[in-house]
Amino acid sequence: MATVKGLIKTTADAIKQQKWDTAIQSCHEILQRDPKHYQAHIFLGFAFDKKKNLDDAEIMYLAATTLKPGDLQAWQGLVSLYQRQGAKKIKQYQQAAIKLAELFWNAKEAYKCQDIVDKFIDYARADGDRQQYAEALDVILPGSPLYPALEGRVPPPAKTYETQAQIIESEEKKRINTLIGERRTRIGARLNEVTLDVKREVYQQSKLVGIYQNIINWSTDDEVRRTYEEKLVRYCYDRLLAWPPGEQKTKEAATVRKLADDMVIIKHPFKFAWDIALDWQNHKEIAEWDYTTLQQYCIFFPDSDLCRVIQGFASSAVSPFPEEVQKASPKPEAPANSGPEDESEDDDDGGVPTAYIPLTEEDRLLMMTDGITGANSLLAYRMMGEYYQYLEEHESNVELMRKALDHVKEERVKTGLTFQNTYDALSLYLGTGLVFYQSPRHHQEAKSLFDQVLAHDEFSTPALIGVGLIYEEEEEYDEAIDFFGRALKRAPDNIRVRSEAAWVKALKGDYGNGAKELESCIALLTKKGQPPNKDLLAQTQYRLGCCLWNIDTSKAARKSRTGAYSYFLEALKNNLNFAPAYTSLGMYYADYAKDKKRARKCFQKAVELSPSEVESAERLARSFADDGDWDRVQRVAQRVVDSGKVKPPPGSKRKGISWPYSALGVAELNNQEYHKAIVSFQAALRISPDDYNAWVGLGESYHGSGRYVSATKAIVNAQKLEDGKITGEVWFSKFILADIKRELGDFDEAISLYRQVIDVRPEEEGVAIALMQALVDSALDSLHKGFFGKSVELAKEVLQFGTSAPAAITNTFNFWRAVADACSIFSSIQGRLSEFPADLVRNLLGGDDKAEEYQLMSDVDGVSLAILGADSPPAEKEALGIDLTKVLQATILAHKRAIHVSAKDIHAHAVAYYNLGWAEFRAHGCLPPQQRKKATRYSKAAVACFKRAIELEAGNSEFWNALGVVTSEISPVVAQHSFVRSLYLNERSAHAWTNLATLALVQGDIELANDAFTRAQSADPDHTHAWLGQGLVALLTGDVREARGLFTHAMDIAESSSLATKRHYSVSVFDHLAASSELQPIILLVHPILALSQLQALQPQDLVYGHLAALFQERTHENDRAVATLERICAAVEEDYEATESPESLKRFAIAKTDLARAQLAVGAYAEAIESGDLAIQLSADENDSELTAEERRKVRLSSHVTMGLAHYYGKDPTAAVTCFDAALGESNRNPDAACLLAQVLWATGTDEARERARDLLFGVIEEAPHHVQSVVLLGVIALLDNDEESLEAVIQELQGLRASDEGVTPTEQSQLGEVLKAIAALHGKEEGRDDVLVGASQAQTDIMFYPHLPHGWSELASLGAADGGGAADMALRVAVKGVPPRGDLGAEDLARAYAGSGRAVDAQTAIMIAPWDRCGWEALSEAIRG
Repeated sequence: MATVKGLIKTTADAIKQQKWDTAIQSCHEILQRDPKHYQAHIFLGFAFDKKKNLDDAEIMYLAATTLKPGDLQAWQGLVSLYQRQGAKKIKQYQQAAIKLAELFWNAKEAYKCQDIVDKFIDYARADGDRQQYAEALDVILPGSPLYPALEGRVPPPAKTYETQAQIIESEEKKRINTLIGERRTRIGARLNEVTLDVKREVYQQSKLVGIYQNIINWSTDDEVRRTYEEKLVRYCYDRLLAWPPGEQKTKEAATVRKLADDMVIIKHPFKFAWDIALDWQNHKEIAEWDYTTLQQYCIFFPDSDLCRVIQGFASSAVSPFPEEVQKASPKPEAPANSGPEDESEDDDDGGVPTAYIPLTEEDRLLMMTDGITGANSLLAYRMMGEYYQYLEEHESNVELMRKALDHVKEERVKTGLTFQNTYDALSLYLGTGLVFYQSPRHHQEAKSLFDQVLAHDEFSTPALIGVGLIYEEEEEYDEAIDFFGRALKRAPDNIRVRSEAAWVKALKGDYGNGAKELESCIALLTKKGQPPNKDLLAQTQYRLGCCLWNIDTSKAARKSRTGAYSYFLEALKNNLNFAPAYTSLGMYYADYAKDKKRARKCFQKAVELSPSEVESAERLARSFADDGDWDRVQRVAQRVVDSGKVKPPPGSKRKGISWPYSALGVAELNNQEYHKAIVSFQAALRISPDDYNAWVGLGESYHGSGRYVSATKAIVNAQKLEDGKITGEVWFSKFILADIKRELGDFDEAISLYRQVIDVRPEEEGVAIALMQALVDSALDSLHKGFFGKSVELAKEVLQFGTSAPAAITNTFNFWRAVADACSIFSSIQGRLSEFPADLVRNLLGGDDKAEEYQLMSDVDGVSLAILGADSPPAEKEALGIDLTKVLQATILAHKRAIHVSAKDIHAHAVAYYNLGWAEFRAHGCLPPQQRKKATRYSKAAVACFKRAIELEAGNSEFWNALGVVTSEISPVVAQHSFVRSLYLNERSAHAWTNLATLALVQGDIELANDAFTRAQSADPDHTHAWLGQGLVALLTGDVREARGLFTHAMDIAESSSLATKRHYSVSVFDHLAASSELQPIILLVHPILALSQLQALQPQDLVYGHLAALFQERTHENDRAVATLERICAAVEEDYEATESPESLKRFAIAKTDLARAQLAVGAYAEAIESGDLAIQLSADENDSELTAEERRKVRLSSHVTMGLAHYYGKDPTAAVTCFDAALGESNRNPDAACLLAQVLWATGTDEARERARDLLFGVIEEAPHHVQSVVLLGVIALLDNDEESLEAVIQELQGLRASDEGVTPTEQSQLGEVLKAIAALHGKEEGRDDVLVGASQAQTDIMFYPHLPHGWSELASLGAADGGGAADMALRVAVKGVPPRGDLGAEDLARAYAGSGRAVDAQTAIMIAPWDRCGWEALSEAIRG
């Protein structure tokens, strides 16, 4: 067995022969025998190294170093091993290199020691990263075990530390940026939070603070040392910002402050450190800052913003520093580390001062303002706040202190320092500024600031004074006296506090003691040996003057120039800009010296100096209002509002001031800025809810803006205050309310209110004009709504009032326009022409026909005053003509007067011509149709008027539209151009589009007309004539149903004065009724009858539509009215025929007589009916000479023969009746209905021959028209009467066939069929001995089976008294209700019978309401009452 020595030899040989496996095996055998064999560990490590098994090699070498730590071999192996592994093992390499170098140093081999270190440093620089290189440099720095051996052989420590600093700075910056970029993309991450977290993480691991400190300690270069001192401060400040509030942040803040203070001590001009050292001082008073330090700061940094603030503050009167600062600053002391004398003193760190001491307050304020703009310094804010407070620049101070407090809060977060004294000082500056700035708007905020300070410093004099001032402003004088007393205890020599305490006593009413204390204050202020505070002196003198003013209120005392007046003047001598003194002087001049000019100047000066002078502002505003200068009133009122004095703070006992808002509202109302006025009056009412004038102004503003409901509420609220609370005239509220009611369309109420005002103010021109306009508007509204009588009465009221109106308004445009509009009402309602008060109008217009105003266009239209005095001829038609002429010409003359009186107002002048044009065209339209076919004098005058209106106001689209209307028949080209021009000016004008469409329709361009009517409907869906025109287009294209629907819609939305709509609608409905073979519901006739009745009232001479109205009345059984209408028409047509012998008149007379005969028959005037019918037959006897067409002649003769036949029959002359019916049968070409009528009359004669002829006629009808229900029913009745079984059998089959048929059988005919069949069944049942009730019930049930939706079967079943009769009656009523139009064809009589059949009294009353002419309802009600 080989020994250990032999194995060692074997291993050495294997290594020499590079047999690494053998060497490894041998080493393992050695270590098994001796685990602590040093040489085996070395060989095994070496073999592993050669085999590239580096980890095992490292283990062996490390094991060897533990066995023999002082042996070089193992450490050299490790160094060699680590050198080949790059940056991976650089840390281990450093430890091994240090140990190996120590061994060489201990072995006195210094060169090898240095060589090992140099190689390691080079290796770290080449193969390691920058961070590893920086750590490797620790080997050659103080603190390294090798530094004593290497000192002098390596670079100086300061240089190495600099290298380390540069590397770590770069690496930390790079790492921070990298981590921020990675973490900011996380969900929910915020950049600020991520940045602070990353910096905190990096700074916790950083060594820079120590490295910077070592550089400072080891460096021999002062410049380098100062540079790294600056870097250290900045780096520590950055670390401070990264730390959250807590102990660590406090430590960091202390470190930063110590470093900054050290730099100040050594006077190193590093501005960042100086700013920290100054700003972080938390003194209670500015005087506690070391002024030498402040001076040194200004020397080092003369161009800094803080330097400007310090120098400006230190040189001001408010500065607490020694007066020597007013002189020029001394030369700067050279820093302790200054260089040679020949170095330039104008370097970056200091040098010759460039600042200067400001000589005037303006320069000082400019300098400090410029400095504070860029200075973000707590000290600068405090100095600026103190200086602004001294200057009483409260607005600027408030703005600046808000910014300062925000800055303090930011600094608290950044540094963790409280800055309590600084925060309190800035809060006091802000609170004091808020007390005076826009007082008392911000008093609540100011008080909260003072309370915050007093919470931890209850003896803070500024806070006590501030709270006292607030209580003084809020008129809580007891509390104010308490706080000022506490402040006086703390500062008994403070004259300002003493004067305020005295003034509060005076405000409380103790003018005597207040005056005494104020006099003592004046004595102190004017004490010799000290410069007086002139502003405070002026204020105190003014207040003393106020005390004297109120102590003796007699006129003589106040008027005396040695009393209060003298103190007011003294106050102004000391301070020319003291506004309250000007107010008091203004009151003196206005109320006692009676010098209004000086008073206004004083008030104006007071308001210019201070918007808080409310008394001056109010008096000045009233003065401007009296002059009508509303722009100045608005400026004064707005200035007071902006001051904040008008609204008391929440919780204050002081009353608000409402007049500035009311004045603003009135000024805005005069400028027609209604929405702004509303806001102003609302603000006034929030302050003073009982302000009567504000309520009235609010109502007027709402009225002007179109918010009439709100305006009504406002005026009603104003009127509630009139009862006992308001003195003086209150008529204006009624006037405004009347205007509102007129705008809302409540004309009756408006007129009543206007009359109430007129009773109180009979000479008020505006009210008189408004009353006339309201009367005219009400008349026009009544005209449009169909209240023609009321419209006429109102028109007469207008004319009557015009004769007694104030003389001044007779020369106004609106007066004559109202008169003209009132006259035009009569031309619209021509049925009331006889009521026109021509004498009143003649009195209004005057009697001078040669007057200038009436000569206007008289040569064209021929209108004169003479017509108004003409007597009416006795003939009705001529009287109608002369009355209409009077009305039309009176309207024209009134418009001419309007033109004359509006000559100076271009717009009114143009409108007057426009109105005259329409009046002329209205006169043209009232002429007979034959005369209107060519240009008349009226139409020529209308064209001239509209052209003149366009000359005056060419941009008015209505004028162009009017010109197009009047020239449509004269020159279509001009008319088209006018309409197009009107649409160019206003393309949304529905009237212009409709008129253009009408022109196109007249010219035959249906497509253009349709498009234009459609555009008109789009522009205004409620424009009646657009729909009417669309209906005319539909008629021309043959779509009668569409036309009727359009006419109906036009009628639904039309005004009652629309003639064309009523005409076309009525004609379309009549044509529909005439063409329909079915019985139409009577409800369909209501609207056309109403339309035609209104048309007759508007134009009674329109005979054609009067005749049409009579035809509708005939269908609604208004026979008496039909007779009256037709008699009037016949008389008019006959008179016209006698005058003109016109064939057309003869034709119309024949037709009217035919219709009159029918109407006379209906009212029982049989003789008159026979006479009228006979005359109509005579007029239509000659087919060749008649003007009637063949169809018209046939209808006239047929109607006349039938009418005469019925009249003869009812007149007990059946023979003559038969003759007439024979003629009617011939005229009708054997019409089945005529045949049935003749058969009935023949049967009624009673002769066998006549009855046989009746049977033959009916059989003939059945042969020609097998489904004619009436003839079959009559045959059934005849068979029943004759008891003709054979005929009955045939009739029954025919009746049952018709009964089962759904075509051509009306509900009434079905009822008749059922009645006949029931009668036949009853006859057969009696013969067979069956019960009549059962037979009737069977027939009723059969009817129900065939027609369950008709009521007659159910009603019949109920009338038989069966057990289920009550249910049948209810069912009859239900189906009848569902069967009336529009869902069915049942008539009013059928529905009434169904209601009457129920047996209930309430249903009987309903039946009477539905069909009062039918007996069934009355009989049912009678039975129900009898029980």
